Amino acid sequence: MNQALTIGDFSRITHLSIKTLRHYHQVGLLDPDQIDPDTGYRYYAPEQIPTAQVIRRLRDLAMPIADVKTVLDASDATARGEVIAAHLDRLEAELAHTRAAVASLRNLLERPTGATVTHRAVPPCPAVGITADVDRGDLLAWWQGAKAELHAAVQAQSLQPTGPTGGLYASEIFQEDRGRATVFVPVDGRVRPIGRVEPLVVPAAELAVITHHGSLADADLTYGELGAYATRHEISVAGPLREYYVHGAHDSSDPTQWVTEIGWPIFRADHREG
Repeated sequence: MNQALTIGDFSRITHLSIKTLRHYHQVGLLDPDQIDPDTGYRYYAPEQIPTAQVIRRLRDLAMPIADVKTVLDASDATARGEVIAAHLDRLEAELAHTRAAVASLRNLLERPTGATVTHRAVPPCPAVGITADVDRGDLLAWWQGAKAELHAAVQAQSLQPTGPTGGLYASEIFQEDRGRATVFVPVDGRVRPIGRVEPLVVPAAELAVITHHGSLADADLTYGELGAYATRHEISVAGPLREYYVHGAHDSSDPTQWVTEIGWPIFRADHREG
């Protein structure tokens, strides 16, 4: 056991606890160089120090043990780099999600109350639209794709928009995580059905309407105000929720400039109230 390091010495050198070193031995990540057959004591070689240092840094980045093994067993630098790069991409995605959640929470805590709610009678209007049953988790991606496809169809067919792009969303999307969704563009002109795009008539509705400013990532806060208003005044009725993208991503790449009108179905629209 010339130059052998006890597990205690190896722990002090590598800053990996004895408990952690024993765990790494059990899972086959870092085996001792030698094990005394009589005492079971673990001994490590000085040459294992760099490996332990690599392991500690990868684990500090929350890399799963299976991926750490893959990095250590990789035959060349390219293979190692691919595994590490994939893990860093996952970390960056998680970080972006965390930052968005933090920003949303701050917005909730700092959000002013008392937004204006108005009542509106919306007449039926001809439109071009895409309708599908959508899982709630897929709604954003579906909405983005449908909206882009609709705008392309409007341009290709030389249709004249008569109002902002809108959406109809069945309550089941939020209540049961799946339901009917429609994205539409009110237009003047004959619509030729192509692929998912089809002509439709957006039905008339009596709505309580509130304006949401900014990204739709925290539109649930505005929905909360509007739903509470409709419930408090005992005017809420069954029907799809409605959105009008007055100024959205199609108009500006800056989310702070986006304006969305959100409509809640009600049984009367005979007065305006804040």
